[in-house]
Amino acid sequence: MAGRRTDIEARGTRDAILHRSADIASVEGLEGLTIGRLATDLEMSKAGVIGHFGSKEELQLATLELAAAIFRAAVWEPTEDLEPGLPRLLGILDSWTGYGDRPSFPGGCFIAAASFEWDGRTGRVHDELARFGRLWRRTLTAEIQTAVDNGDLPADTDAEQVAWSLESLAAGMNPARQLHGDKHIAEWCLRAMLAVLGLPTREIAAR
Repeated sequence: MAGRRTDIEARGTRDAILHRSADIASVEGLEGLTIGRLATDLEMSKAGVIGHFGSKEELQLATLELAAAIFRAAVWEPTEDLEPGLPRLLGILDSWTGYGDRPSFPGGCFIAAASFEWDGRTGRVHDELARFGRLWRRTLTAEIQTAVDNGDLPADTDAEQVAWSLESLAAGMNPARQLHGDKHIAEWCLRAMLAVLGLPTREIAAR
């Protein structure tokens, strides 16, 4: 029992470190993470913090993994039981813009902020961000193509180009919300996404 309790406590400590890391990195960047800052905030020793990861890079990667899991839970999981194609795609757009309007981190959408921070760099963090981005774009592209195949979108729709356009609009939500304080950005973004799809703009309730 003692060993099991120790394992549970270790996982709880690791989770606490990661959630605090994600909060800090969403504002100050993954590169801005420091072991000293985390140790102070969590009232731990530096050795106690780094001992869960081994290096700052491993901490960055684990923090990114947590943020990606939170994104999936907020954006994809609410839609995965919807009918593939246009119904699921519209569900994704609703949950995606809702997440952008009510992000899980003080700095807004973690993935968007990290992508701007790391797009010109090299290394494992860059590569993991790129991998997550490819997976998400493939998901979007597949739903768009299914909607085309079902006749819900025009036959000449370029699914990859549309997926890129939707991503670009979503990425613009973070600076609009965080930097400019736009209060209607979720509604604006959703309307723009529907326009990209060539669909009529729906009446959208205030969020």
